[in-house]
Amino acid sequence: MAGFRNPFARGDEAELFDPYDAFVAEHVPEPGPFLSTHEVLGGNDHVAFHRLTRELFEARGVYDMTFNYNLARLNLDTRHPDAGYRYAVERDDPSALRAEFTPTTPFCPQCHTLAIGSFRAWNGLADRHEYDLVRVRANPMHHDSDWINDQLERLEEAFEETGDASVRIGGDTATDSEPRSPASSEGGEVPF
Repeated sequence: MAGFRNPFARGDEAELFDPYDAFVAEHVPEPGPFLSTHEVLGGNDHVAFHRLTRELFEARGVYDMTFNYNLARLNLDTRHPDAGYRYAVERDDPSALRAEFTPTTPFCPQCHTLAIGSFRAWNGLADRHEYDLVRVRANPMHHDSDWINDQLERLEEAFEETGDASVRIGGDTATDSEPRSPASSEGGEVPF
C-alpha cells in the first residue's frame, strides 16, 4: 500500500526492518526443540527459503493482522528479535523441511491461525520449492503450543494421505478452532 505508515512504528522503516537479503542472527529466534536435532538453516540458506516464504505467504494471504504485514516480515522486525520462523532440513529425510514458529508473546491470539496458514501456504504451493513436505510447529513458549501442535500433526497426516493442504480436520473449522482450557475441553465451567 503506497503511503501507508504503520501507526505503531517508531522510527524510520529502514531502521525497523532488516533487508530480506540479510541473515541477522540476533534478529531471528533461536531454534527450538522441534529443530534442535536437525540441520538448521542459517545464512544464505535461511535467506533463500525465507525469501520464497515471503512470496508464498503473499500468494496465500498469510498476514499478521496485529502488525498489518506479511508474516514473513516478522523475521525482519527488529522490535521482535525473538519472534518469527526458523527452518531445518530433516536429518533422516532431506525432502522434508521443519519450520518452527515463535510468536511475539506467549499468549499470541493468532498463533494457531498463522501456523495453520503457513502450513497451507508451504504445502499447497509445494511446486515452488524443493521440499515434499514442510512440517510446521509452534514453539513451546506459546501457552497453547501443545494443542496447536496436535492440530498441525493431524493436518500433516491428512496432507500426507490426501496430498491436499487445504484438507479440514476436526478442530480446524471456524466453529471449532479456538484453543480450549482444560476445564472447557472436559465440559467444566469456565469463569468468564
